[in-house]
Amino acid sequence: MLKWNDSLEIAIQLCDKFPEIDPQYIRFTDLHQWICELDDFNDKPDSSNEKILEAIQMAWIEEKE
Repeated sequence: MLKWNDSLEIAIQLCDKFPEIDPQYIRFTDLHQWICELDDFNDKPDSSNEKILEAIQMAWIEEKE
């Protein structure tokens, strides 16, 4: 089960689920929702913050390259 601190694994799953999305241009509100909707995600939705979302976004950008 994924937690907020599993940024790389979350990024990989997001990359697989949303191949058409350019993660450089996503809103954190959308990112938060998409993460919470991942099948393997099991953490408290309100436990994230901007730093966590930014780390996931950066991992997603790197994964996409």
